[in-house]
Amino acid sequence: MPESFLKRHRWLPFVLPLLVYMVVGTLEPTPEKAGGADIGLNIPYAWYPAVYGAKLGLTLVAVGLMWPAWRWLPWRVTPWSVIVGVVGVVLWVSICRLNLEERLLLPIGLGSVLGIGVRSAFNPFEHWESAAAAWGFFALRLTGLAVVVPPIEEFFLRGFCMRYVMHREWWTVPFGKVDAQALVVAILVPVLMHPQEMFAAAVWFALVTWLMIRTRSIGDCIVAHAVTNLLMGLWVLYSGDWFLM
Repeated sequence: MPESFLKRHRWLPFVLPLLVYMVVGTLEPTPEKAGGADIGLNIPYAWYPAVYGAKLGLTLVAVGLMWPAWRWLPWRVTPWSVIVGVVGVVLWVSICRLNLEERLLLPIGLGSVLGIGVRSAFNPFEHWESAAAAWGFFALRLTGLAVVVPPIEEFFLRGFCMRYVMHREWWTVPFGKVDAQALVVAILVPVLMHPQEMFAAAVWFALVTWLMIRTRSIGDCIVAHAVTNLLMGLWVLYSGDWFLM
């Protein structure tokens, strides 16, 4: 896409890829609900891999179109990104396994939140007899987790949202600079995006915000995110905690 167009719509490169990912993601079926049921599609659970593949493909198209604007943020990577990523997966898995959302929200009448953003928990090794097909889809799922999700979430949150609340001409705010409003956004937006894991999201994204402030590089944030997601995918394969995916 021409850089002149992207300069006129500076928000688009940071928002569009994640928007595509989330909009198509609303069509994904879960064990409790058919995909697209709210708009009358009723996509069966067995079709989850096809919907996920379409979501990943369309998101990559959006990333390709927006790539010229992504090049200008600092992409350097330091060892801190790997350290934060490893610590992050321990925190995420540990907090999720505590099931704090159900234990704390149900008693105060906020149980309806638990039905928002439910993971697909699709285990291809249970649904498919072909080992090759199951491993192939797991590899695709891992690619989505570790390669596609980290940059689109980090660019949206740290490239756009956190800078947007700091200055009217948000694109002039140096990456890594924060104020009180940006710090609130750094926690609130991920919590809203991960309602099923809100406590884990609050802790994990706070940790990566610390990394952002320390190194002032979106490359570090993306690598930390990728390391956490990759290790989480491998943990799911080992432990059988498919509710995490």
